[in-house]
Amino acid sequence: MSQHVNWDEQGSWSAKGEWGARSSAGRRLDLDRWQARLDALRAAHHVPGASLAILVDGTVHELASGVLHRGTGVETTTDSVFQMGSIAKLYTSTLIMRLADAGQLDLDRPVVEVLPEFRTADPEATKVITTRRLLSHTSGLTCDFTYDSGRGDDCLATYVAAARDVALDCPPGTALSYSSVGYNILGRIIEVVTGKVWDQALKDLLFTPLGLTHTMTLPEEALCFRAAMSHLGEPGQDPDPAPSWDLMPRSAGPYGRVIASAGDLARLARMHLAGGVAEDGTRVLSEESVELMQRRVVDSPDKWSVSADGWGLGWTLYDWNGVQGYGHDGASIGQYGYLRVVPSAGVAVALLTNGGGAREVYAALYRELLAELADVTMPEPFAPPATPPTVDLAPLLGTYRREGVVITVTERDGAAHVRYEFVDGMKDFSEPLEIDLIPVTDTVFAGTGVGAAFSEDYTPVVFSALPDGTPCVYIGMRCGPKAEAAATA
Repeated sequence: MSQHVNWDEQGSWSAKGEWGARSSAGRRLDLDRWQARLDALRAAHHVPGASLAILVDGTVHELASGVLHRGTGVETTTDSVFQMGSIAKLYTSTLIMRLADAGQLDLDRPVVEVLPEFRTADPEATKVITTRRLLSHTSGLTCDFTYDSGRGDDCLATYVAAARDVALDCPPGTALSYSSVGYNILGRIIEVVTGKVWDQALKDLLFTPLGLTHTMTLPEEALCFRAAMSHLGEPGQDPDPAPSWDLMPRSAGPYGRVIASAGDLARLARMHLAGGVAEDGTRVLSEESVELMQRRVVDSPDKWSVSADGWGLGWTLYDWNGVQGYGHDGASIGQYGYLRVVPSAGVAVALLTNGGGAREVYAALYRELLAELADVTMPEPFAPPATPPTVDLAPLLGTYRREGVVITVTERDGAAHVRYEFVDGMKDFSEPLEIDLIPVTDTVFAGTGVGAAFSEDYTPVVFSALPDGTPCVYIGMRCGPKAEAAATA
């Protein structure tokens, strides 16, 4: 039996070993039952290890299952730490908002005025990209520009310089395109404003005031804890340990590398639920900034990849049949994390895993948990209808391109097919993906043969257009503008 943390009526935190807890809906939270459910789902979907944290009425309950490393058999415990991938963006955006609260940063000031060295491939775009646009993924900056700028404290400054000539996905302010490059720019802004490297600024301004004792950014810090090993393998089989624990450069930090326990992730969510106040009563964010982060800035053209209905300033926003929520997903190479927050119920759920069919575990577990604790009805898994519609494929065929990826849409025997090829700095990331498309609507398709990276069984492929009429395709929330139409005979 693991301890959990309880927020008592006097506002102090204490550790209690009791399993039963009253939920926000007045029902008892049967942790033995949820432990059994976590164990069963994890085993059924070949996930080596998982950690689950449930925040109800200010209390963080922590569960763990499986092993951290299939080769060593080391047990997963509630204090184990996992790589959380893009969930790191929540920490970067929260810190940016703290600097704005302190009057050190204007969200609407052009980035180039804060970072004179900032440039994009489009000089006019450079002038109008603001911090607010970076936070909401509406800057037009791309995602998959991977650049290892070394282990030094200058890694972000070097990354920003290297990204100057990278093409934008779309003009600033015209569309959502998920952008890791944008979050690295935010990380560099933090460094310039605070005079500290991003890692140290997070420690001083977020981890410490929030009491996050099991949260860090660097692999040598993770060695002080029980750290989850990544696992890779074919769907439906037990995965094997990855060739290396740390497959990401230090420069990925602001967009992709915060390492934490599930309980610590839930405690970050608790601060947001509490209107910006930490466990000990310290104000970390103003109520206005907390609300602003959750306010919808842009609708999502792809509502399936990460269940996104829209985006705020850092948060992914959800609308579950009228029940509003927020959260974020994250994936490093072989580790996957999921955070969902339901403010009307005061509930947050954090799940961290180290490989296998993590998406399936998340989908089943969260559907049940959020229904019981917050009266949330989550959508069914993305899939094509039993009888797919007939679609005119001709306008969709051709080549789409964004930094790091070339997407070629062709017709094979009357059906659409995508070749998703990694190029530029991503060329050694993976072999090209061959994806068959099944129509859902005339612009939304279910892609097969990719695995469960974005959805349980099918990958959403969404065709759209930019405001200027340029056709584009979304795969994984990333906008790929059309580079050329299909050749005709």
